[in-house]
Amino acid sequence: MWYNVGMSRQAYPSDLTDAQWQVLELLIPKPKPGGRPRTVNIRDVVDGTFYVLRTGCAWRMLPHDLPPWGTVWYYFRKWRCDGTWQQMNDSLRIMTRKAAGREASPSAAIIDSQSVKTTEKGGLVATMQAKRSLAASDTSSSTRSD
Repeated sequence: MWYNVGMSRQAYPSDLTDAQWQVLELLIPKPKPGGRPRTVNIRDVVDGTFYVLRTGCAWRMLPHDLPPWGTVWYYFRKWRCDGTWQQMNDSLRIMTRKAAGREASPSAAIIDSQSVKTTEKGGLVATMQAKRSLAASDTSSSTRSD
């Protein structure tokens, strides 16, 4: 099934609002000059990515009114590899902190035992090799009497 860029569709709960899109649009890399022009609506690509992340569905199960799953996956992976998602997250965190009247970067972090998963077995016990007694495995000392 083909995807029509100008197609209007019903919004999903995971879609960006117009105000959210105005902020994120500035953080999305522009297409490289000299190549083929983009034919996909990049906002729909972002909405498709958020749909998958929010619903937990497989990429191939994207609804047909969003761009093809391969296109959405391509941009998701490209932006993950080149650090675009991380840049977006960092920029949005800074904007949110400033709007709340806080420093741009946090000055401290707290990690407790509920936040960090530890191993079920701890310490050297989990990493030490089992030792066997030579006497326990020695079969030559047992003799059979007839």
